[in-house]
Amino acid sequence: MQTVIIGSGNVAYHLAKAFIQNGISLAQIFGRNEKELQKISSELNISYSTENLQDADLYIICVSDNSVEDVSKIIAKKDCLVAHTSGSLPKEILIGEYRKSSFYPLQTFSKTKNLDYKKIPFFIETENEEDQRILTDLASKISDNVMESSHENRKYIHLTAVFACNFVNHLFARAKEISDAQEIPFDYFLPLINETVQKISEIEPKSAQTGPAVRNDKRILELHEQLLKDESLEIYKTMNHSIKKMYEL
Repeated sequence: MQTVIIGSGNVAYHLAKAFIQNGISLAQIFGRNEKELQKISSELNISYSTENLQDADLYIICVSDNSVEDVSKIIAKKDCLVAHTSGSLPKEILIGEYRKSSFYPLQTFSKTKNLDYKKIPFFIETENEEDQRILTDLASKISDNVMESSHENRKYIHLTAVFACNFVNHLFARAKEISDAQEIPFDYFLPLINETVQKISEIEPKSAQTGPAVRNDKRILELHEQLLKDESLEIYKTMNHSIKKMYEL
């Protein structure tokens, strides 16, 4: 099966890398950013182009959500299989006379961070059973965790991921701003962060909650608020309000 990945960002890079590492051939990686395509091509020994989209049986679109529809229109081949990698978009966002699907890897991707692809869940949605089999077999060569998922279900998977990953990472960034301002090495907090993440593999997150809000320690909460301002203060108040409400304090 001839496969082309469209895109040059984090998801495109890691999906291409996962394919190559698991013996899945790629006919081409296609996109607009020639500099990034060259890097991927050089590292993974994949043909690339910014102009001529190669004929293929499967096209996997790895671009930002707001670009998926427009990018899908450049695929002129009929009766091929086209998949996007978005967690939130329906397969029907794809515009063309081809078979439509989604191929969603549930992970946060950065080009500079190596990943264990076997552990990444893949969620597949297609228009028919044969395409479901094709994409499930493909994903199973990469991952040990492949599931069928409707768009409705996938929307909530992605929403949960935003809370569990994107929001949490933003809190790490805000925490680092505070420690940097006081010239406290952020490395000091890494064991705490690691233990927090590890703990929820063994304990329900709600049961693992600690801190002044769940203890309803008003003195500490007020002290912290005096140390903060602007967005960090608003985040602090909002998070503590949410914790108190969850525990009915």
